[in-house]
Amino acid sequence: MARFRLLADEHQARSPLRQLWREFARQHSAVAGLCLFSAFFVLAIVAPILTPHGPYLQNDNLLLLPPSWSELGLVQYPFGTDDLGRDMFSRFLVGARYTFGIAVITVLGALLAGLLLGTLAGMSKGVKSSIFNHILDLALTIPSLLLAIIIVAVLGPGLLNTIWAIMLALLPQFVHGVRNAIAEQLNQDYVVAYRLDGANNLQVFRRIILPNIWERLTVTATMALSTAILDIAALGFLGLGAQAPTAEWGAIIADSLDLIYVAPIGVALPGLLIFMAVLSVNLVGDGLRTAMKKRREN
Repeated sequence: MARFRLLADEHQARSPLRQLWREFARQHSAVAGLCLFSAFFVLAIVAPILTPHGPYLQNDNLLLLPPSWSELGLVQYPFGTDDLGRDMFSRFLVGARYTFGIAVITVLGALLAGLLLGTLAGMSKGVKSSIFNHILDLALTIPSLLLAIIIVAVLGPGLLNTIWAIMLALLPQFVHGVRNAIAEQLNQDYVVAYRLDGANNLQVFRRIILPNIWERLTVTATMALSTAILDIAALGFLGLGAQAPTAEWGAIIADSLDLIYVAPIGVALPGLLIFMAVLSVNLVGDGLRTAMKKRREN
């Protein structure tokens, strides 16, 4: 019995996920980024429960109320109100759901679609694969924000169209990453040996290729998430994304820009939140990339 327990402990110690987490946890900046990322993720889920006031509730008697630490501020409104009397603290909290939460959903959708299309591109050969690769290379030359603006211009402004636009804008990099990863795996000797044993393309992908490319997909997804957050905020700021009165961080900055000298917190705090959200994702992405590199070296 003790022998089986020893073998089980040895298997857990050699587990790729356990080794990856051990290398990741040694990086203090990555752990801090993961804690901050988790806070944003939880906030995006429970934000409506935490709001002390309705984010869209207007109060004509409390227009442009200063923050609570000011002499004229009120404790009930920690960050004051905007020019329509809406509670800024509640709008900032709900904004996490639109800017950060929708970015997560968008990246997951682009990841799944990219995995499917990238697999078809990587496993196929001939003229069809060549044409697809040329189209993909052309799409990669266009910056994601510019591509999202073009798509929104065609579909029309709005939050739903923003989701589709950013998802389509991020799709080429996922397809490109999956295609290249599969192409590298298909040239390995163990894939050739598995094919000689009678395995078909689906079995090769599911049992060999996918377990070996999930690390690259994870890093690509984290990098794409920071891009999605910035793109959603940029489209909202330009008036092409979330429309009034939606409490999206980029749209809040655009609405508060004319009042920057009267109520600067309406511009400063959403900008700080966007910066912290992107920073947390980048720290986690860098930590994962470093941990995967060290795990392979060991």
